[in-house]
Amino acid sequence: MIQAGIVGATGYTGVELVRLLAGHPQVNLKVITSRAEAGTAVADLFPNLRGHLEITFSSPDIKALKSCDVVFFATPNGTAMDMVDELLEAGVRVIDLAADFRIKDVDVWQQWYGMKHACPDYVTEAVYGLPELNREAIKGARLVANPGCYPTAVSLGFLPLLEKGLVDTSDLVADTKSGVSGAGRKGDIGLLMAELEGNFKAYAAAGHRHLPEIRQTLGLAAGQEVGLTFVPHLLPMVRGIHATLYASLSDPNGDLQALYESRFADEPFVDVLPAGAHPETRSVRGVNMCRLAVHRPQDGDKVVILSVIDNLVKGAAGQAVHNMNLMFGLPETTALQQIAVLP
Repeated sequence: MIQAGIVGATGYTGVELVRLLAGHPQVNLKVITSRAEAGTAVADLFPNLRGHLEITFSSPDIKALKSCDVVFFATPNGTAMDMVDELLEAGVRVIDLAADFRIKDVDVWQQWYGMKHACPDYVTEAVYGLPELNREAIKGARLVANPGCYPTAVSLGFLPLLEKGLVDTSDLVADTKSGVSGAGRKGDIGLLMAELEGNFKAYAAAGHRHLPEIRQTLGLAAGQEVGLTFVPHLLPMVRGIHATLYASLSDPNGDLQALYESRFADEPFVDVLPAGAHPETRSVRGVNMCRLAVHRPQDGDKVVILSVIDNLVKGAAGQAVHNMNLMFGLPETTALQQIAVLP
């Protein structure tokens, strides 16, 4: 059994990670930390786990975490980087669901996240945990930077086009929408139901923290820097991301549907829908799946990719479990084969 620890398991991403790992046949949840809830039974705080998990929250203790085989950080940005050195030196593998190790240019990271990086040497070593792009590197990694939710939906949508050089890389557009759980489990007037219901708005149009992460991933796929306009929006729903992606084709003669079907044919968590389809966020609710559809309006030179994921699963906790499965040589789909809940 893999002995697992979770640091910071009281947020939406954290409890989703607990839910998935509690049902994992090869994992024993040994340590689950929370400073605020130390001593509280996890199932008392999250009643959906009642009967599935008998463990209490504990205060973060590096000695206890060192006894684990893998430690997940479902914490605010800037937490993992203060603890990762001791854990890695003790032979513990680390999967960080925050942004501490995602961006390879430390200066860029410090600019966007507004803090000094505590362990820049590990940024180079960290493997970006998008399995569809870095599967082999993840298998041998001891430190994985789990991608953000928007970057997952956007990157998967653009990858086939960029890898084959089929679009103008200077003018990519990502028009994205997310449910409110993407903002985290916190008290904020703007996140109250009375403020959200019946409302729809863009935010961070001038620049979002996920922008440099997406540019980095797309640039690696394209083999050059890309120009990207990325605008996120807030939807009046709990979970789900819908990304509508636009690009100009440099080769109008390719079979885009065949390209996408071929690129993701062996990917267990990417579903390319039939031509003309429109994926819905509810079709991925609670599951580790990205559903894609390819459109070429009026057979013109523009391609439109529709990408949907659950921001808490494929966009966070589910992808982290996928990465763990790869790191420990388990079947990739272990504990991740749930069916989405409808309605």
